[in-house]
Amino acid sequence: MSMKAVVIYEAGPPSVLKVESRPIPTPAEDEVLIRVKAFGLNRSEMFTRQGHSPNVPFPRVLGIEAVGIVEKCPSGKFKPGDKVASAMGGMGRDFDGGYAEYTSPKAKNTQLIETNLDWSVIGAVPEMLQTSYGSLFKALKLQPTDRLLVRGGTTSVGLAAAAIAKNYGCFVAGTTRQSSQATADLMHKSGIEQIIIDDGNVAEKVKDKKFDKLLELVGTTTLRDSLKCVVGGGIVCMTGIVGNSWALKDFSPMGDIPHTVCLTDYDGGPQEFMETPLNDLLKQVEAGTLPVGIGKIFHIDQIVEAHETQEKNLARGKIVVLTE
Repeated sequence: MSMKAVVIYEAGPPSVLKVESRPIPTPAEDEVLIRVKAFGLNRSEMFTRQGHSPNVPFPRVLGIEAVGIVEKCPSGKFKPGDKVASAMGGMGRDFDGGYAEYTSPKAKNTQLIETNLDWSVIGAVPEMLQTSYGSLFKALKLQPTDRLLVRGGTTSVGLAAAAIAKNYGCFVAGTTRQSSQATADLMHKSGIEQIIIDDGNVAEKVKDKKFDKLLELVGTTTLRDSLKCVVGGGIVCMTGIVGNSWALKDFSPMGDIPHTVCLTDYDGGPQEFMETPLNDLLKQVEAGTLPVGIGKIFHIDQIVEAHETQEKNLARGKIVVLTE
């Protein structure tokens, strides 16, 4: 029995991703065989493809997340036909991941999901909601009375975080470099009440009414400015690197971090994924109170085009790939 899988043999542009036939994996006692219905693209996979993950051995089937139907589960934790989502735990890095028609992650890193949402929607959420939820509640320690600023408010994680925070009772603001009505409508739909055009100097625009918490999704390119956007005792959490810069040059903690402002980061792993209440959040999606920002949907045969779209930041939301 064979399956279609996306294999990378060497780092490079999107064209290095090759769709080929591979044997369907046989799950070990602690694994679950999932017939993949959909998977989302993540920037970590793009960075790995570009050659920025030296610890990931090639050839490899990328993909740190996947959703689908259980085919086999030797341990009995799941039964055939169960809908599940899996993410992290070495998926797509230490072992072959979700860019395939079948994948076999650890059962302990897999969640049973109960929803009738379309697979294109379900496929968008595991890593996105894990990152959003974890950033807000584990790193930022969000409270309902907080004023939250999402730096990078049109990213898929940013839109999800905004909606979750809004549903929690927070006032939510978000930044964008676009001033179009379509962008404003997208952000308002996710609960962003105040839209700030990001010209690199957001701190000046909010100096008269700063924020309690700030979710930094652009990264090091805007971090210094973001630190000036929160009140004393407030928290800035760096989660994303949409700006594609890994390091902050000439960073001076005593000079760049305002007095009593806290700086942290979030990089959730398998434990954080399993602690994410996916089914509760999916109920919010079903109710329409947590919009899922899907930017583009592709088929597995279009994986090169999907990565090109991701690399050029053309999706305006989460990129989802379907296997059927």
